[in-house]
Amino acid sequence: MTNILAAAEWGGEFDDVFVDINALFEFAPLFTVDIFGFELGINRTILIAWFMSALVAVIFLLAFRQPQVVPGKLQAIVEGIVDIVRTIVLEIIGPKGLRFVPILTTFFVAIFVLNLAKITPFMMLPPTGRVAWPLFLAVISWLIFVGVGIKEQGFFGYFGGIAFPSGVPKVLYVILTPIEIVSTLILRPFTLAVRLFANMAAGHILVVITMVIPWVFLPSMPVGWLLGVFGIVLGPVVFGFELFIIGLQAYIFTMLTAVYIDSSMEAH
Repeated sequence: MTNILAAAEWGGEFDDVFVDINALFEFAPLFTVDIFGFELGINRTILIAWFMSALVAVIFLLAFRQPQVVPGKLQAIVEGIVDIVRTIVLEIIGPKGLRFVPILTTFFVAIFVLNLAKITPFMMLPPTGRVAWPLFLAVISWLIFVGVGIKEQGFFGYFGGIAFPSGVPKVLYVILTPIEIVSTLILRPFTLAVRLFANMAAGHILVVITMVIPWVFLPSMPVGWLLGVFGIVLGPVVFGFELFIIGLQAYIFTMLTAVYIDSSMEAH
């Protein structure tokens, strides 16, 4: 199965040589760039991320280059995206959180388009299916909500509130303090990264398997044609489901970051 998946991913032939499943995610550098003595390899994943990021930048620039009171279609679509994030912020943080709308919109759009590469023709690979990208985004989220906590409550006030929550019997701090520190400062960014990575990696494998089924079984008529036809019928369903997951994961990451920012703004 792993060899079939890898063969389908690269459009190659099944040559009866078993290939590790990581062949769906790991790609050799296409070229290298030397930056201050460090050699950075630029592979397919990086190029997809750059392309999708540039595409979003162009769309936003075109949408707001000459904004109109009565927006055109493109401006209305982009404003709708911003309104979604604005609604999330108002419901979770309130009016005081409006200053975070730009960064949370960046999270939402970036995650959505990087995830979208999973079902985009000629790409079919989400950069967020590699753990480095979700981890990078989670670290930024962590820096934001920790920075907000220090700014709003002071260094000792914020970390003291995490380690020693008020209203708790002091004898329970022996158990509660390490739990609160780990859950707030370690598990929050960790679960943000793992949730996004796991969903995108699993979804990528599911999409590739769905595309492989007709390619492998249709030629083996009449033995495998039923399975091949099933794969063709299943394709739109899987792609629709994955599109839903793509949007859902962008929404969840953005919403949870807003929740974490809200929890950092005031001592509880």
